[in-house]
Amino acid sequence: MPDTIRVLLADDHRIVREGLKQVLADAAEIEVCAEATSGAQVLAVVRAHGGPPALHVVLLDIAMPDGDGLDVLQQLRKDWPLLPVLMLSTYPERQYAVRCIKLGAAGYLNKGADPDDMIAAVRKVASGGRYVTPATAEALASAVGSAAAGVGHEALSHREHQVFRLLTTGHNVSEIGARLQLAPNTVSTYRARILEKTGTKNDVELALYAERHARGG
Repeated sequence: MPDTIRVLLADDHRIVREGLKQVLADAAEIEVCAEATSGAQVLAVVRAHGGPPALHVVLLDIAMPDGDGLDVLQQLRKDWPLLPVLMLSTYPERQYAVRCIKLGAAGYLNKGADPDDMIAAVRKVASGGRYVTPATAEALASAVGSAAAGVGHEALSHREHQVFRLLTTGHNVSEIGARLQLAPNTVSTYRARILEKTGTKNDVELALYAERHARGG
């Protein structure tokens, strides 16, 4: 582990960034050396620093204003495979932790996590390890069974999962197509696959399915 852990903090909410900086400031060896408020800015900042060893950890919000934090994660893994990315979210572990780790994240942290856990997570991934909470470990174990059976939201592809998230937050097919730069009929195809894999019949049932799984039911 480096003597000083240099962190890029990426979140579009200033109050969240300030709170996280205060938490990390309790660890003398952790330095927030850069901040970003959008996915494009994350990529630009990492490029400007030249990736590691100038940066040791990226703390990345899963919901960025200019797109999906998971897309940013994938791009970082492609361009800078040695740079650990720790995903941040307000969503419970069972909803997104597994997908983040599958896409190459070094760990997943809920923004409401204990400050000591946040510091431990940064130290862990900076040293080359993965940070897995008990809740994430449980979600991973559950996902193995669902994916093997080809059912449930864990069996969705990355693109299907993007459509799933947007459908269950009230976006229609046209809006999803515009946001993901997909033709409406392509979005409809993804929607049909999602309904089949989740065992739901329409958008209302799909929204209830998402709510149930977010609660852990």
